[in-house]
Amino acid sequence: MIADDARNLLLSMDHATEETPFGPDVLVYKVGGKMYATLAFDGESPRINLKCNPLRSPELRTDFEGIVPGYHMNKRHWNTVVLDSDVPDALVKELSKHSWDLVYRSLPRKVRAKF
Repeated sequence: MIADDARNLLLSMDHATEETPFGPDVLVYKVGGKMYATLAFDGESPRINLKCNPLRSPELRTDFEGIVPGYHMNKRHWNTVVLDSDVPDALVKELSKHSWDLVYRSLPRKVRAKF
């Protein structure tokens, strides 16, 4: 997956916003004001940080070289996915949706009701 496709994917999630609080090299995606993904361009390969169920993360990290503990994130709850790696595009899409779902479900009912 290329960075433009990843950006479009992350922006396609319901009520997604894109911000650059860490500078122009890191795009931050939020739902209801809470971060569900980052897309970074400051290394050799573009990469996405995605929230993940901590019970699933070890398996993903074992199965794919392109999935590692979240860079600058809580390593238990976040993974970094290197885009030009062995991670299939379909899995990137699935993990992106999973991250959005985890964050959306954690929002207070009051916030979710606004959507």
